[in-house]
This record gives sequence, structure tokens and C-alpha cells, in this order.
Amino acid sequence: MSALGALLAFQRETEALGQVMGRLGWDQETMMPRGAAVQRGEEMAALEGVLHARRTDPRVGEWLDQATPSSEAEAAQLRLISHSYARACRVPGDLAAEIARVTSVSQGKWAAARKADDLAGFLPVLGQVIALRRVEAQALADGGDAYDALLDGYEPGITGAEIAAFFDRMRPGLVALRAALRDAPPAPVLTGHFPRAGQLALAREVAQVFGYDLERGRIDEAVHPFSSGSHNDVRITTRIDEAEPLGCIYSTIHEVGHAGYEQNIAQEFGLSVLGQGVSMGVHESQSRIYENQLGRSPAFCHWLFGRMRDHFGPLSVDTPEDFARAVNRVATGYIRTEADEVHYNLHIMLRFDLERALISGDLALGDLEAAWNDRFAADFGVAVDRPSNGVLQDVHWPVGLFGYFPTYSLGNVYAGCLHAALRAALPALDQHMAKGDLAPALGWLRDNLQAHGGLRTPRATVEHATGAPVHEAALLGYLEAKYRALYAL
Repeated sequence: MSALGALLAFQRETEALGQVMGRLGWDQETMMPRGAAVQRGEEMAALEGVLHARRTDPRVGEWLDQATPSSEAEAAQLRLISHSYARACRVPGDLAAEIARVTSVSQGKWAAARKADDLAGFLPVLGQVIALRRVEAQALADGGDAYDALLDGYEPGITGAEIAAFFDRMRPGLVALRAALRDAPPAPVLTGHFPRAGQLALAREVAQVFGYDLERGRIDEAVHPFSSGSHNDVRITTRIDEAEPLGCIYSTIHEVGHAGYEQNIAQEFGLSVLGQGVSMGVHESQSRIYENQLGRSPAFCHWLFGRMRDHFGPLSVDTPEDFARAVNRVATGYIRTEADEVHYNLHIMLRFDLERALISGDLALGDLEAAWNDRFAADFGVAVDRPSNGVLQDVHWPVGLFGYFPTYSLGNVYAGCLHAALRAALPALDQHMAKGDLAPALGWLRDNLQAHGGLRTPRATVEHATGAPVHEAALLGYLEAKYRALYAL
């Protein structure tokens, strides 16, 4: 067997084991009994040890030196494996296993602390997570910027300074739009009782309208909705509040965006480094364009209004137009995952600045809550009332995902670029969406972006789909046009 053949066969087994580990994480969020948290931590640590040993196996380096690609796909696989190998070799195996063990335990403790609003009881384990990630970041950085080294694990090819520049350009427009909307007459609110069974039924229907293949996936409930898996086993979760059905519907659409990306990658890339989303920013572009530019469009809301009435009877809003305004209602809130499009990126900017400071050591753990609350009051004009509405609301830091948060806003920027290109290619898009027909939009995204998986770098993936450089102007223009029309400004 050639060096390339041996490397790709070895990598296929590594990818398969990684999927098994992902399934353990899915089970922990959905099915695992609460008392199994410590044992699951040991299981995750053991499997991470096996994976780390494979990812740093000296044979990988030898195969990389000897392998000669004969196609674009093979060259891309070598590029990605080489990048992963270099990162893995900088992290000691015992550190990787300890991170897996501690973050697994931390996840369970976070869920309990969030429910009890017990930040003080959670801070010690969060401190362990941060300390371990700092050690890992220093090892990965190899003398460079520690935060950039963590960010590279989620969005290769971009730095914290570039993200900060994006945010500096976006903030004035977002703040100005928020101020204009704050002074406008408020949008209607959808109220009533929406039984759990009806929400789940509608969520499944909407998921399939957005192309989710339930023969290769499933929908469950979790505290924090997420998508897990790749290729032919891609699972999503949602959450249900019987007084607020839009959270269930739109978290489902959001996660279907992630899942649809994974399910639509070319079959020949399955269980290879090309067979998954190329970065978290590009991944987020799919979930956000599904949820917002498509799912919250006035055209799609026209169709959804009818299906809501079919499932739940008369609504507190009487027309599709008022329903669209309720779906897109702008209001200051504590929870990032429930934030409207105007406020959402401000939530990310807050977390980005704080986590950079935590990793650098400029922010002490004991000062984190005060720093969060002060920044939230300054940015949103509201005082945080309890930890579950503040620093405890997200699972990302408890499980060690430092460097992940900014990819959410980068995904919004990518989605803005993709939406502009999509609209240009499909001038009759609104007519299709008003009938619940997402096939033209989904087909465009599949053919131009999703099918290619990790074939290109993140930015090149978006630029290949759109034919234009990545820039935040498309997102800001979309937000201005949409919300000024909805609020008649």
C-alpha cells in the first residue's frame, strides 16, 4: 500500500473513533443518567487518550512526508491532516486526557449550577478548565498568541485581531440600528399555550421542510440545543417551553442548518477529514442562514403562520404580517440563544472580549461575574438579575470551548455574504418560501458550499460560493433593510 493509501486508511479509523466519542457526548446531553457523570468523564478521558495517540502517531508524520496527492481532494486531505497532526503533537497525551476528563465532569456540574443559580459552587471546576486550556494554548501557540492558538482549532486562518477588527466595524451600525428600533412602536408578541406534543410535531415537520433527513438523523430534547455527528448519523436536539413555541421552532431550524451541512457533504468524503464542516464559522453560516435569512424571512413566516394555526388553533396575532413582526421582534434580553438578529452579535462581542482576557490572564476568575454584569449593563442597558441569565447561561466555557464564541458572529458575516449571492441567483426565492418550498435555496447552498465539505479553507469556501470577498457589509445591509421595513422606519 502506498504512503497515501496507508495514511487515509489510518485516518478513516481515527475519524470513526472520533464519531464514537461524539456519540458519548450526545448521550451525555440527552439520555445519560445524572449519576453517571464521573464515570462518563473517565470513559471520555480513556477514549481521548486513544485518539490522541493516533493523532500523534509518528507514522502519520512519515506518511505525510512520503505521500503524493493526485487530485484536489487528496491534496486537501493532506493539508488538513498535516494541520491537525502539527497541533496534536504539541499537546501532551496526559494533558489531552485530563482536559477530556475535567470538561466532562464540568459539563454536569455546570448544568446543576445553572439550574440552582450557584455560580460560587461552579467556579472551582471552571477554574480547572481555564487552567488546563491555558496550558494547552501555550503548547499550541509555540511562542505565539495563546488565544489565537485556541481560535485556530475552530476557525483556521483567522486571528483574534482580525475578529476584533470585524467587531469594531460592525458595532456602530448595530448600535445605531438598535437605537432606531428602540424608539419605534413595539412589534406584537405571540402569546398563548402551545402544548409540547404540538411543538414537537411542528418541529419535525419544519425540520423536514428544511431538508433534514430523519433516516440519517433524529430529534431529541436537551437543555442547550445542539447538533452532533456527521455523514450518515447526524443528530439534533431542541428545547420546549409551552408558553413560547418560537424557541423550539427556530432552535430546530438552526440545528437543522448544522445537520443539513453535514448530511449534504459529498458521500465520497464520508469518514475522512473532508467529510465534515470546514470550520465552526462556516458551520454557523449554515445554521444562521437557515434560521434567519430563510426561516425568519417575511415570506417563510407567511407559510409558517398557517402551519402554526393548523397545529395550535387561532393565534394572538391575526395576520401573516403581524406574525412575521412577532417572529422578528427586537427586544433586549439576557439569553444569547434567544436574542434577535440585531442584538445577537453584541452578545458575542461581550463573550469574545471576556474569554480573551481570561486566557491571557488579564481577567481573574473571581472578577468574571462582575466583568460580565458591568459589560452587559453597558451594552444592553439592563442589569443581570441572576447567574443563569448571565455568566452561567452558556455551556461553552464549562466544556472548555475557548475560541469558539467569535465563530458565531463570523458565521453571521459569512451568512450575510451567502444570502446576498443566493438572492442574486434566485430572484423568485420569496415566492417559493411563501409556499413552504425551500428546495431552491437548499439546493443552491448544497451545490455551492455544503457538498464540498473541507475541500477548501474556510474563507475560500465562502468566497467560492459567493464569488466575492468576505465582508461584513452584506450582513449589515441585510439587517438595515429587513428591520427598517418590518418596523416601518
